Amino acid sequence: MQTAAERVIRAAGAAISARGRFDWALSGGSTPAALYRVLASRGYVERIDWSRVHFYWSDERCVPPEHADSNFRMAREALLDAISPPASHVHRLAGELPPATAAEQYELELAQAFAVAPGSGFPAFDLILLGMGADGHTASLFPGTPALEERRRWIVANDVASLGATRLTFTLPLINAARAALFLVAGADKAERLEQVLGRRARPPLPAELVRPLGDDADWLVDTAAGARLGPPSEERS
Repeated sequence: MQTAAERVIRAAGAAISARGRFDWALSGGSTPAALYRVLASRGYVERIDWSRVHFYWSDERCVPPEHADSNFRMAREALLDAISPPASHVHRLAGELPPATAAEQYELELAQAFAVAPGSGFPAFDLILLGMGADGHTASLFPGTPALEERRRWIVANDVASLGATRLTFTLPLINAARAALFLVAGADKAERLEQVLGRRARPPLPAELVRPLGDDADWLVDTAAGARLGPPSEERS
């Protein structure tokens, strides 16, 4: 996680130097949680001007913010409680609202935060942190789901039949408008799918394969187990 933490620190410093703020979209899951705890620890937490960081979420479960499954709650406990950012810099997806309403409200919040009107372009995040599931999903863009076809909206309520649930998620055009995207992937259960995604061999392409920020490849940090089918072991792959 130290390598991932250094990536975030470097991205934050560059964005703050260039634009006076760092717009960072967070991800849920146990691997990002480990990264957040590193960033909150001594030796790392002092290296980011947290007063200039704006936090967003690339996806959320349709649950209240204190629910055990909430991505917001995980990030709050692992990082936000330790750094106490200004409340106005924490842009939470309201999972407790009806999903369509939550998606619409978040688009309006992003429009205000980035001064971009919906329908006139896409906000440009400095960094979007992403994971990948064993099925190749990322954010809450699951294979075969309606959100993959969205080209205009920024945020949608995505019906995921395989889960029997609805998730709130960034759309691919929003993700791909980011200045950078960083995948964190861990675990042997991801190895086969990761080989397909990085080799662009899945037909149809898997959601994680479709992430190309500003038309370029995303960055990937993978552990030894997840990268077992990629050739010589390497913690970092781009």
